[in-house]
Amino acid sequence: MKDPKLINDTFDSLFEPALMAEIASVAKLVEFKEGDVLIDLGKYIKTLPLLIKGAIKIMREDFDEGELLLYFLEKGDTCAITLACCMGETKSEIRAIAETDGLVAMIPINYMEEWMAKYHSWRAFVLTSYNGRLNEMLAAIDNIAFMKMDRRLYSYLLETAKINSSNMINKTHQEIAYELNSSRVVISRLLKAFENEGKIKLNRSNIELL
Repeated sequence: MKDPKLINDTFDSLFEPALMAEIASVAKLVEFKEGDVLIDLGKYIKTLPLLIKGAIKIMREDFDEGELLLYFLEKGDTCAITLACCMGETKSEIRAIAETDGLVAMIPINYMEEWMAKYHSWRAFVLTSYNGRLNEMLAAIDNIAFMKMDRRLYSYLLETAKINSSNMINKTHQEIAYELNSSRVVISRLLKAFENEGKIKLNRSNIELL
């Protein structure tokens, strides 16, 4: 670990000192760039990510060979699906893609069960992560099943702006369509309607929330 202070600043309020010391001794800090694939479909997961800086989107492949955005990870998060794969030694069923530049602490999976038995704070963190990600996945299912595409799209724009701490969304219409499992034509039409309603401004290379 080159700089344990980075982990301490992010997770010190969650974990007891003894666990923080163990994390600092075994974790590997990995920088990533926007667009990097951090976890891929069908791969065995050997390390657990603890996100220190930046944002990561978790994508699920559907039966038609498309992909769907499940949820975002932010500072202080880990991925519940990754936890499940680590504990069960199964292949990944998700793809994790960097939404922004950032930094992650990678923990070897052989510490997962040991820490579950040894540290109350780790058990609480894992269970809270499972619960939070489950609620987000249920919300994603509800959006698909019950919410019209215009509401899904606007919710997506708001969430993306929050994740990036900016009202400027630097994504193409095709990229948005891909993440919402829709078509570019539908997304472009809805974005134009939002612009006419005064909710957004469509620029040449980005979308501005008003």
